[in-house]
Amino acid sequence: MSRPAVLVTGGAKRIGSAICRAFGDAGWHVVVHYGHSREEAETLAASLPSAEIVQCDLADAPAAAAMVEQLAARLDDWQVLVNNASVFGHDSVHALDPAVHAEAMRVNAETPAFMTQAFLASARSGSGRRAIQILDQKLDNPNPDFFSYTMSKHALASTIPMMAMAPRDTADRIYGLCPGAILASHDQTTEEADRSHLLNLLGRRTWPEEIAEGVLFLASGALASGEMLFVDSGQHLLAQSRDVIYLEREGLEA
Repeated sequence: MSRPAVLVTGGAKRIGSAICRAFGDAGWHVVVHYGHSREEAETLAASLPSAEIVQCDLADAPAAAAMVEQLAARLDDWQVLVNNASVFGHDSVHALDPAVHAEAMRVNAETPAFMTQAFLASARSGSGRRAIQILDQKLDNPNPDFFSYTMSKHALASTIPMMAMAPRDTADRIYGLCPGAILASHDQTTEEADRSHLLNLLGRRTWPEEIAEGVLFLASGALASGEMLFVDSGQHLLAQSRDVIYLEREGLEA
């Protein structure tokens, strides 16, 4: 295979699909991971110059690591892993939901860590490998909502400097990319999202294509390993007392 390869988890829809399209347009072979969205994954892969799909339940970390090892065995130049998939269940600092917490920690933190370890141990590339963890601007701008989700993103973020300290190869890089509010989430309507996603320093919408451009930049390996990039129109520089979903609703009520 002459094209460099990238695997994007949760690549069939939402931000993941924008990341897949950016890599496809840039000449990469794109492996589109999906959990349940087979039809969307097939449609996306068919629209790209070079792509394939792969299914795995990311709640099963050993299965996800095995998927990585199977891909590594046949991809000749697998340069990038993008751990994009995540779950976004609601609980708060006043009431941690055990089921929400267990799923968030498993899918958002444990499985990406297993996959990154497997990728760096088994993927073959002549120009270095890049593992890119999609995090959240909540790392620098926390609020009491989506407690377990935010905890899980902090857990995954903590792996980045640790892995950067002990590279398997000096050409390898591990990065974090922190988006702000991008698409409608949880129980938001499209109209609510349009308003709430302006609650950042620049007062503008951040688009999925901007996240994809950031991931493609990190794939170049231009930054030192361990760096994190915020793509959020400055949202992480604010101190927001609640998630923007609720800030927008409270503003309407006021």
